[in-house]
Amino acid sequence: MIDRFENKIALVTGAATGIGKAIAMRLVGEGAKLVVTDLRDAELHAVAQEIGTDKAVAVPGSITVQADIDTAVAAALARFGRLDVLVNNAAFTLRGSLADCSPADWDREIEVTLRGPFLFTKAVLPVMVGQGSGAIVNIGSVAGMLYTGNPAYGAAKAGLLNLTQAVATEYGRYGIRANLVSPGTVPTEAPTWTIRRQKDPAIFEKLARWYPIGRVGRPDDIAAAVAYLASDEAGFVTGANLAVDGGLTAGRSVMIEEMTLERGDATAVPDAPRP
Repeated sequence: MIDRFENKIALVTGAATGIGKAIAMRLVGEGAKLVVTDLRDAELHAVAQEIGTDKAVAVPGSITVQADIDTAVAAALARFGRLDVLVNNAAFTLRGSLADCSPADWDREIEVTLRGPFLFTKAVLPVMVGQGSGAIVNIGSVAGMLYTGNPAYGAAKAGLLNLTQAVATEYGRYGIRANLVSPGTVPTEAPTWTIRRQKDPAIFEKLARWYPIGRVGRPDDIAAAVAYLASDEAGFVTGANLAVDGGLTAGRSVMIEEMTLERGDATAVPDAPRP
């Protein structure tokens, strides 16, 4: 694998499992050194051990607690002397509908999923401004682009897009880029997916029919997109929202087939050129 992140330092939140862990592994595989943070202490240290303590520092903590955020940023500077990439991955959701979502639920989901990335971004911006460079990649969701349930989470992810655009617009002059990756369905250890799996073990097979690509996502799909946007190859890309969703937001293939009573069949194009 190419070393796009050689001599670069990245900080990944929510890195203990799932998408966050996949992002951490992808970045270190391309040469980065890392600070990883998460509330799950044991799992986080296991990730750092797997990567290698010469390449990764585990800093347990909450993205909603300013002291924990400051500790993580300080750890990056103390150990590696700089911070080139921030990946705001950590998020939280539980309530699937407005009817189930109390004001306290709403506040908690917004606090973790939107306020947390805001606080982490504010903490790293002075460092990146001082360096004259930096890349911030926020993990959004197709839920921030269209309603898919979990209303507080969707609202937070929609807000995260605007926050991304704000950073891109205000800080581009300092050599700082900010972009958003919006995944579709990706099976992880998140509480919502755990609950849904318990209710229906075949849920991901059922959801796959809504994706034109024919499957749900994988953590590595998201990690690959993050690695591109965080790298110098994306030097002219900022304020963008990259949907990594197997075509879900491009069109509703199942709806179209049911509405038109026609199945999409690439082998049945009447005017296709013949060899």
